[in-house]
Amino acid sequence: MKETIIPIFYACDDAFVKYTVVSMYSMIHNASKEYKYVLHILHTEISDKMKDIVSRLADDNFEISFVDVNPYLQSISDKLPLRDYYSKTTYYRLFIAEMFPQYSKALYIDSDTVVLGDVSRLYLTDIKDAYLGACHEQAMVQTDVFGTYVEKVVGVSRYNFFNAGLMLINCEQFRLHFVLDKFIDYLHYYNFVVTQDEDYLNLICKDHVYWLDQRWNTETFGKIEYPIEQAEMIHYIMNNKPWHYEDCLYGEFFWKYARQTQVYDEVLAVQRSYSDEKKARDAKAGEKLLELAVSETNREDNFLNRINRDKRDKDRVEILHKIEQYEREGRFDEDVENDPPGRVLMPDEIEYVRKTKSEKLKTKFAFKMAHKFVDGLIEDKKLIIKEIKGIENFNGLERGAVITCNHFNAFDSFAIQLAYEAANQPNRSFWRVIREGNYTSFPGFYGFLMRHCNTLPLSSNVDTMKKFFKAIDELLENGDYVLFYPEQSMWWNYRKPKPLKRGAFLCAARSAAPVLPCFITMKDSDVMGEDGFYVQEYTIHISPPIYPQQGLTHRRQAEMMMKKNYELWKEIYEAEYHIPLSYTTSGNMDQLKGFVPETE
Repeated sequence: MKETIIPIFYACDDAFVKYTVVSMYSMIHNASKEYKYVLHILHTEISDKMKDIVSRLADDNFEISFVDVNPYLQSISDKLPLRDYYSKTTYYRLFIAEMFPQYSKALYIDSDTVVLGDVSRLYLTDIKDAYLGACHEQAMVQTDVFGTYVEKVVGVSRYNFFNAGLMLINCEQFRLHFVLDKFIDYLHYYNFVVTQDEDYLNLICKDHVYWLDQRWNTETFGKIEYPIEQAEMIHYIMNNKPWHYEDCLYGEFFWKYARQTQVYDEVLAVQRSYSDEKKARDAKAGEKLLELAVSETNREDNFLNRINRDKRDKDRVEILHKIEQYEREGRFDEDVENDPPGRVLMPDEIEYVRKTKSEKLKTKFAFKMAHKFVDGLIEDKKLIIKEIKGIENFNGLERGAVITCNHFNAFDSFAIQLAYEAANQPNRSFWRVIREGNYTSFPGFYGFLMRHCNTLPLSSNVDTMKKFFKAIDELLENGDYVLFYPEQSMWWNYRKPKPLKRGAFLCAARSAAPVLPCFITMKDSDVMGEDGFYVQEYTIHISPPIYPQQGLTHRRQAEMMMKKNYELWKEIYEAEYHIPLSYTTSGNMDQLKGFVPETE
C-alpha cells in the first residue's frame, strides 16, 4: 500500500452510474501511479450488474468501495425536513465529512465529467483553512440573469459563486464549522430551487473558498478563456450531455474514454434513442430555469429579503441599501451614517502636538483604556484580525510616513494601531486624523478616546486647519506616523476601495514623506454579531511605501502617489476577492476618474 491515500467520492444512482464509469475510467487513466486511491461511490441503490462493471476498473492503485447512504440518512432523519432533498444524489456530497471522520481532506467529482489531468496534483493542493477548493461557476459569471439571482437571493457575488461539481473538501473545516448542521438549518428555513444544494453550499462557504485553477472544472458553457487542450477536467453541465447530443460541445473527449469501457454500447444507445421530443423538453427546461431565477430574484420573500427582515438589524439593512444607492449615484465621499451633530473646532481649543502635562496624562490614560477596550473586543470576537501581511514594509520605514487605509468600521483604526505595534517601532508615535464632529461632539467613553488618543481632528475653521497642517508637518518631520482615510467617508463593511481624495497625499508631498498604503480585506467569520450579520475577519495588507517624485510640484507629486495608492488597493481587492473591481455608478464616470488622475 502506498503511503499517501487519496479519497475520491462520486454520488450516483443506478440510472446514472454508467456515466460515472466513464468519468472514473478517464481519471484512473490519467492519474499518477505514485499514490493509492480509494474511490467511494455514494448511493442508495445500484444493481449488482453495475457494481460488477464499476469494480472491474479497480487496479493496484485504485480501490473501489460502494457506500449505501441509507443507514446514515436514517441516523439523521429526525433533523431533515419532510422534503425530498436527502433522496437526491447531489446532496450526498454534504455528508462526506461526517460519514468519513478518518479523512481530513477528500475530493468530490460529479459523474458528468471526464478527468484529463492527474487528480493527485489537485488533491495535494494546500487549500489552507478554506472549507473547500472549487472553481467559479461560469453560468453565474457569464449569464446576467443567474448572476443577479445569486447576488439578490443567495447573497453571494456572481464572481465568487463556485460550481459544486468538483470540490476539494477540507473535511476538518467542514466538521469544525458544522457545515452539515448549517445546511440542515437552512433547509428548514428556505427552499432554494434554482441550483439547490449548490446554493446552500455557496451560502455556507461564502468567503471560505480556495479558488482552484478554472481548468480543473472546465464547464461546457459560454466562453472558455484557454485552449480546451489545457483543460484538466471537462464538466458537461446543464443540458450539454454528450450521451444526449451528437453535437455536444467537446463531446469527443467523453467518447474517447467511453469507447474503452464496458458501458459504451449502453451509453451510445442512450444517445441514439434520445428523441426530438426530449430535446425540446431540455430546451424548455433551460428556459424555465431562467424564468425561475428571475422569479426568485423578484420575490419579496426570497432568501436574502427574508434574512434581512427576520434576523438582521433593520438600521444596518437600511445602511446597506443606502450604500447601494450612494454607489449608483457616485456619492463616494459622503457618509452613510449620521455622526452626532457637530460644532466648529476653534483654534484656541486645541494644541495638536504641544500638549500640556495634564493633557499628556489624559492621553496616557486614554491609551490604557483604549487597549483594554480593544483587548476586550478581540477576546469577545467583536474584532477579529486574522493576519497582517507585509509587516516588513512597516518595519522598513526609516522616517515619518502618512499611512492610508480604507474606512469601513469605527474600529478599523484600532486594526492599523495593532499593525503599528506589531512593527515594533517604539520610538515613533502613531496618530490618526478624525472628523471634526467626532472630536467636538462625540459623547461618553468613545468621545474621550476621540479627544485623547493621539487624534488630529479636522476643522471647518480655516485658522484651526492651519494649526492642523503645521502639526502634520511637525509629526512627519519627527519621524512619526499619521493615519489618514483618503476615501473621506466611512461605509460600513464596504469591501471595494472607494475613490481617493488628495489631502493626505499633499501632506506627504509637502513633507517629502512616503505614503504607506494599508488595505483591509474582510471575510465572514463564524461569529454572529448582535446585529444579525457575521463579524468580519480582517486581513491587513501593508504595501511597499510610495515615495514622492522629486522635481515635481507638490500637487503633481500628490496626484501620482494617490494614483499609485489606488492601484495598489485595486490589485489587493481583485487578488483577495477574485472579483474585478467595478462600480454600479451610472452616468458620467469622469467623477470617478477625477479622484484618480491619469499620469502625463
